Amino acid sequence: MTQATAPTQSTESHEGSGSTHPLVAKHADVLEQATAALAARSYFSRYPESPSPRVYGESAAADGQAAYESLLDKAFGALGTVATDGAWVGEETSPYGPALGITYPHLDLDAAVAAAEEAMPVWRDAGARTRAAVCVEIIEGINRRSFEIAHSVMHTTGQPFVMAFQAAGPHAQDRALEAVVAGLVEQERVPASVVWEKPGKDRQGNPALLRMQKDYRIVPRGLALVIGCNTFPTWNAYPGIFASLVTGNPVIVKPHPHAILPLAISVAVAREVLAAAGFSPDLVQLAPEADGEGLAKVLAERDEVRIIDYTGGPAFGAWLEEAGAASGKLVYTEKAGVNSIVVDSTDNLRGVLGNLAFSLTLYSGQMCTTPQNIYVPREGISTDEGPVSFEEFGEKLAAAVGKLTGDDAKAVELLGATVNDGVRANAGGLADLAEEADGTVVLDSRAVAHPTWPDAVVRAPGLVSLDASREDIYTQECFGPVTFLIATSGTDQSLAQFRDTVREHGAMTAAVYSTDEDVLDAARDAAADAGVALSENLTGQVFVNQTAAFSDFHGTGANPAANAAYTDAAFVASRFRVVTSRRHVE
Repeated sequence: MTQATAPTQSTESHEGSGSTHPLVAKHADVLEQATAALAARSYFSRYPESPSPRVYGESAAADGQAAYESLLDKAFGALGTVATDGAWVGEETSPYGPALGITYPHLDLDAAVAAAEEAMPVWRDAGARTRAAVCVEIIEGINRRSFEIAHSVMHTTGQPFVMAFQAAGPHAQDRALEAVVAGLVEQERVPASVVWEKPGKDRQGNPALLRMQKDYRIVPRGLALVIGCNTFPTWNAYPGIFASLVTGNPVIVKPHPHAILPLAISVAVAREVLAAAGFSPDLVQLAPEADGEGLAKVLAERDEVRIIDYTGGPAFGAWLEEAGAASGKLVYTEKAGVNSIVVDSTDNLRGVLGNLAFSLTLYSGQMCTTPQNIYVPREGISTDEGPVSFEEFGEKLAAAVGKLTGDDAKAVELLGATVNDGVRANAGGLADLAEEADGTVVLDSRAVAHPTWPDAVVRAPGLVSLDASREDIYTQECFGPVTFLIATSGTDQSLAQFRDTVREHGAMTAAVYSTDEDVLDAARDAAADAGVALSENLTGQVFVNQTAAFSDFHGTGANPAANAAYTDAAFVASRFRVVTSRRHVE
């Protein structure tokens, strides 16, 4: 292996023939600001999370609702000319009651794949910065439709409206921008062209330089498949969509059959922007399916698909990981996990209870980051209000949840509606679960009446106490508004159970409450051993089930809940390869 001296001329960046594209100049400031925030892990939000008319305009909310309603009970025609097989699919029903009545064109897979591959060379040769600028233009277009998307998410996932606006709109858009700049940074680490010089001697023994021109070309891996989920269709799909797109790969988006509309709107915007920017709209295509069709597996098994992003259940996720590894595909997954909290002590009991109650209540516990297991010493904890026994802690947490959700009209704005029958069965089966676990129902999951949507099934959080020995119960994900209060012999056992459970079964989040620095140090070590992000002593307006784009990584890829993280370098860097051309120069 030889070593080179520093190049004698400036390196060229990967802007390609698209360096003069007008969108590069238009979005230069956004890319610069977002790149700086990513490097510093500092606060940055391009897209305001408040749905206030002072932010988005006086008519934005009404216009967005009208736009959503105009899509109902008809064929979705906003995708333009697509590679369809002539069929139309779509059976979405709102968790709040009404059927959406929207149908979508079903892809002819052979034609769609061919169109994507045909579109890739021009996109590849445009250069990384042009691709990034076009991606920003897409995200800006999506942002302008945030209210429309919020209604579509509310009525496909059951999220309450404000949460749907924030999480599926600006927060998801910030994550999309984060993926774009993360991909851009990794591509631009390698210069496009250098002159390489190695000191040496000529045949007469005189000093001479061996000089070569070396060009480095970014080459995309190939067709990417994004498999969407039912609960967070945009937030979980955007990182994969934009990470693949910015690195030169065309994308087929396969939504969950019960949550097609939010991604259909997003894909429609992408196709419109791509065409206006001079690229093929077939770089982004929507692959809706009929309920039970199994299209995700069919697409995943196609040889042309080289990248897969998946959010959903662990069984199919594990199959994707194994099948992908066997066939040389890149597979990024987020699956189920058992999120855990260790309670040791606190100097702000009221703050702890309020923070936990909100975390358990938000979207009826249907977030992949919602706590499920709360470990509390059987002998109780010390607090600023005096000693609190295990039973008293459960009673106080139940009271905090009850206070937060006691008024139905206010509660539904936090709880939303339950997304499917599995969640409803979990919420309604606490008595049987407690009996099976030799435990106690501390708080039943109360049915809440929705004042606007009488057909919505809304459930407040329930709490079941049980002993730490019942690992058969609490080491499985019980998705929805169900929380286990687990009695341990002490904080040492709590930390050990937390660590071992996450190692074996996975988690997206974890938290600890303690006034003892030694306990906090031990919790950090346990979290590192388990490979899960840790929150410490949250008592204010930051909650364990929320993460900030550009600062917090979502997932770690270090435990069974997910093999990837939004959006570290590993999430973007393998989506492209670098091919070198070299030649002698005088």
